[in-house]
Amino acid sequence: MALEDGANGDEADAIQGMDYGDDNVSADEVDDGAPQQDPRYKSISNLILRPGAMTRQDFEPCSELLDFIQNTCKVLIVGAGGLGCELLKNLALLGFRDLHVIDMDTIDLSNLNRQFLFRHNDIGKSKAECAANFINTRIPSCTVTPYCKRIEDFDEDFYRGFSVIVCGLDSIVARRWMNGMLLSMVAYDDEGNPDPTTVKPLIDGGTEGFKGNVRSVVPGITACLECSIDLYPPAVNFPMCTIAHTPRLPEHCIEYVKVLLWPKEEPFGAGIGVDGDDPKHISWICGKAEDRAKEFGIEGVTYRLTLGVIKNIIPAVASTNAVIAAACATEVFKVASSMYAPLDNYFLFNDVDGVYSSSFSYERNPECLACSQKPQLITAKPLDTLQDLIDALKEHPLL
Repeated sequence: MALEDGANGDEADAIQGMDYGDDNVSADEVDDGAPQQDPRYKSISNLILRPGAMTRQDFEPCSELLDFIQNTCKVLIVGAGGLGCELLKNLALLGFRDLHVIDMDTIDLSNLNRQFLFRHNDIGKSKAECAANFINTRIPSCTVTPYCKRIEDFDEDFYRGFSVIVCGLDSIVARRWMNGMLLSMVAYDDEGNPDPTTVKPLIDGGTEGFKGNVRSVVPGITACLECSIDLYPPAVNFPMCTIAHTPRLPEHCIEYVKVLLWPKEEPFGAGIGVDGDDPKHISWICGKAEDRAKEFGIEGVTYRLTLGVIKNIIPAVASTNAVIAAACATEVFKVASSMYAPLDNYFLFNDVDGVYSSSFSYERNPECLACSQKPQLITAKPLDTLQDLIDALKEHPLL
């Protein structure tokens, strides 16, 4: 077992020389007061009910901690896709019995190669509901509550009810919204220190092909998602002259319908924009893009490609999802148990060429608009209009 960074020679010798007793001792023999446990969770009981070389120095094994994880701790999983399915499975098998999952999406045929909680007869049904039904049936001791809604449909009182929130999203917009919601829930004292009872830890996982990352965010204390917003790659944009006059790729035809044809025809009513999560919107764009592609002799416009272009989706890899979800579930266990030091605070994984991983501490941005609690000054003239204020906000370097 690797030693923690920073351990000196004496500490290393002491750790290596510790006697942890017989590895075959059951959890019930470790603590006479511990309740009888399902054999499925014997390994988890052994972790919690005995000290270890990597546990915190102030950690004290007790059966109450196991009871908290199994019966009190409420975990919210945001997203029931590739990462969400892995997270539900991992957390349920870790002993968390009160899980909640939010996902407004429905199951598509293309999901079945990696989202293993779904079957062919689930196509068209709610991801959240099907995933919950699968876990509830396979692991009766765990209760998964599904919500087939948007995350914006819930208020602060809803999110306050959870001990930990873990995200497996494919949208930067949704991540930023969740980050802002959890930051808005933090209360501060007169000295600017956050009230620990109002802080809800956020574990965020993301994958992109053979690459992935995990972030551990303690709102108001560590760097938030907005502090590292520059790490996200810029969106791919096509030249307007190309998509309008000389399209060469199926993506150009899809962008033409989205950017130029949609505002002109307003197929679903005046002022209604493109909703990447609405199958009717995607189908309409796909149909019009196919017509334009035929006009220019272009092949390859499909519903799946249309969805990918509209939502800027990068194909997912099942093995990457498994690795990142395992890391996220481990962080949830660390936060819930306080046995081990949590990730501080950014983990990277890359198996494009071999396997590479690293972790580092991303520092808080002192100018972050979301978590710095620092007001930003905007100079206005006496005769400025509301439009002048809007223009100033757009041009502000930090806004």
